[in-house]
Amino acid sequence: MIAAHSPIAPSRHSPAAIADRLAPPERRRGRGAATNASGRFETYAREDFDDGWTREEAPTPLATEVTWEKPKAIITRNQSPDIPFDRSINPYRGCEHGCFYCFARPTHAYMGLSPGLDFESRLFAKQGAAELLERELAAAKYAPDVIAFGTNTDPYQPIERRFRITRSLLEVLQRARHPLSIVTKSNLVLRDLDILRDMARDGLVKVILSVTTLDRGLARKMEPRAPTPEKRLEAIEALSGAGVPAGVMVAPVIPAINDSEIEAILARAYAAGAREGGYVVLRLPLELRDMFREWLQVHYPDRLKRAVSLMQSMREGKDYEAKWGRRMAGTGPYAWMIGRRFEMAARRLGYSETRSSLRTDLFRRPAPAASEAGAQLSLF
Repeated sequence: MIAAHSPIAPSRHSPAAIADRLAPPERRRGRGAATNASGRFETYAREDFDDGWTREEAPTPLATEVTWEKPKAIITRNQSPDIPFDRSINPYRGCEHGCFYCFARPTHAYMGLSPGLDFESRLFAKQGAAELLERELAAAKYAPDVIAFGTNTDPYQPIERRFRITRSLLEVLQRARHPLSIVTKSNLVLRDLDILRDMARDGLVKVILSVTTLDRGLARKMEPRAPTPEKRLEAIEALSGAGVPAGVMVAPVIPAINDSEIEAILARAYAAGAREGGYVVLRLPLELRDMFREWLQVHYPDRLKRAVSLMQSMREGKDYEAKWGRRMAGTGPYAWMIGRRFEMAARRLGYSETRSSLRTDLFRRPAPAASEAGAQLSLF
């Protein structure tokens, strides 16, 4: 390897530099990220590289580890004008689906972990989430509005089958008649069809399936542990057939990778029963700038330069633009073309041009927990 201080050291984004830091193929089998570099807050940088020594045994694939954490609150608030909600819930930190492009990856650095392979293999489950939610809804000053699920990590990622945190949260919202929206890549959402059907009768829920591509092979490279595109379309059909409003999210639109599929995805989703649609162009905050290039180097080295060039054309020549009003759709001719293609296809197919609203007038405030009620009585 060339020393970092060498005047002829390759750029961090050069194919040679990327190749040097890739994790062994056996180690990342079934995962989305290609490296496991340290998070940006760590004192010492850590990257996988080949030191030239021959191992007697092959590296074993990463196993998924789940750690319980005890949050003080479960509802997260935001004031972003780019998104149609001001509160959300994420039952888990990290996501086993392994989508290489996930904009939530950099948050794992706050846990002292890598946004790379750690993000999809070292997960955190929020203990007591349902009890926290019930307590927050019971607060006298709480005013109901739509709670969004799936804004950071997928509420129906594989570990939900075992931990059932999302299910427990839905049960609280069902009893409280509180509105919610769900974005997911998983047909596991159909497990909770009994709750969703009941809430949909009162206009309290809608579910959006994220469909990034119709190409099963490409989906496996982009989202290695997420259900196939066909399973997601089947979920839209099942939800719609059960009376649960369903939609599709074409996100992210990635230059030179899936940007040709916008119209086809919208058509297939509409045929399955989706009536709302949306899109988001690729976002590369912080560590994702490297990870995008690493993924391209592994899977599509011949498209790397073109994909990066088009991506930067949407961000004023930079890798990322975080300004509100620009970060979701981008700017420039390429971003404009993506937007017009989406709008024209959605209008032609018959998608709703406005988002459906959910009811808040049916909210039933939960009774305070027995321990809290006792504490209040002791004051008198």
